[in-house]
Amino acid sequence: MSDIDMSGIVSQLRSTFDSGRTRPASWRLEQLHRLKKMTTDLEDEIFDALREDLGKPAFESWVAETGFVSSEIYCFTKRLQRWMKPKKVRTPLANLPGSSFIHKEPLGVVLIIAPWNYPFLLAVFPLIGAIAAGNCAIVKPSEISSKTSAVIARGIQVYLDNDAIRVVEGGVPEATALLKERFDHILYTGGGIVGRIVMEAASRHLTPVTLELGGKSPCIVDRGANLKVTARRIAWGKFVNAGQTCIAPDYVLALKEIEEELLGYMKSAVSEFYGVDPKSSPDYARIINDLHFERLADLLDSGDIFTGGETDRTERYIAPTILRNVSPDSPVMVEEIFGPILPVLTISDIDEAISFINARPRPLALYLFSNDRSTQRKITERTSSGSVCLNDALMQLFVPELPFGGVGASGIGAYTGRTSFETFSHHKSVLRRSLRFDAPLRYPPYNDFKLKWLKRLM
Repeated sequence: MSDIDMSGIVSQLRSTFDSGRTRPASWRLEQLHRLKKMTTDLEDEIFDALREDLGKPAFESWVAETGFVSSEIYCFTKRLQRWMKPKKVRTPLANLPGSSFIHKEPLGVVLIIAPWNYPFLLAVFPLIGAIAAGNCAIVKPSEISSKTSAVIARGIQVYLDNDAIRVVEGGVPEATALLKERFDHILYTGGGIVGRIVMEAASRHLTPVTLELGGKSPCIVDRGANLKVTARRIAWGKFVNAGQTCIAPDYVLALKEIEEELLGYMKSAVSEFYGVDPKSSPDYARIINDLHFERLADLLDSGDIFTGGETDRTERYIAPTILRNVSPDSPVMVEEIFGPILPVLTISDIDEAISFINARPRPLALYLFSNDRSTQRKITERTSSGSVCLNDALMQLFVPELPFGGVGASGIGAYTGRTSFETFSHHKSVLRRSLRFDAPLRYPPYNDFKLKWLKRLM
């Protein structure tokens, strides 16, 4: 699509927004119900597309894609009208008689750029918030997950108001052309390199951005934790979707005295989940494309393979792999892994873990397995991350009241649940005064008497 096509699409959406069509709660709720129907009606097609793109099993496709989307829509439809109500705030004496409110209004036309790892969820999830806030939107799915992109494009065209919501498919040229246009908000999910490009493009129009960028999410295992349960939860969090999850545990920091036992339990968990040959398991996904396969295969030499390590380029298969004796400076510890490789490093105490984490860019998520409340408090207070999950992995994302977002290098801003509604809304200040009374204190000529009373009133 050319720049002219992009300009035309944005212009048409802006005309729709300026008409006021998207502002009433009735329009917003109708679109959300249609989006829910689209998700339900096309679920089998979505599952097929996700399997073709990522080898994703239907169970994971429901839990982390369509089921998750349906749950989010349900939350919004039940609470939206309450969220839309103006919020009354305190009015100081100097403005009495009068009243003050915060009015939530839509931003305008927003752009959502989605990644390939959870291609349906991460295209539709922010769209829910954009619609609920009364915006027009363009969704740009990832061209890498092309089958899912096609289902999204076809579904939105059939089910939603195309004068207000559009899909633009394509790759870098299409994304580049879109970023030349002026939007009222851009939400991008993906890597930091492209995130910088998005932010630079947005700065030309002073467009606010939400960036979900990932990073190396650490997982600390303390002494005293139930290691069998800990190992199962870490292994599930890491190897679901073949590790291609932005908040997956990226590496483990384990107390030296528990490393051997933890490794054994994690190896057992992998066998329990995927069998002795994960390649033949219907529940284990594949790497998205050859480029990412080669990148991940090169990382397998970063330590000693404790379990896994097998690869098959023709199937883009990399076994669930656990590495030990990994140097902090090795390639697998330098970049976000985003695949089924889990390095395990040892620490002497929790303070060493804190120093290790704080010496690196702030992660999107941080995991701690510990029964000690003081240790939980120490980790939460002395480290910085987008989220903290204690004694589990990934599950913080399933709490709609918790915002999902990064900090520093792992992202800017947040969304999900009510936070999505707030992200895609402008909080407009409104003061309503009465014309029946007009105190002369603020008007010239000024004198000490007026100043004394103003000091008391302000």
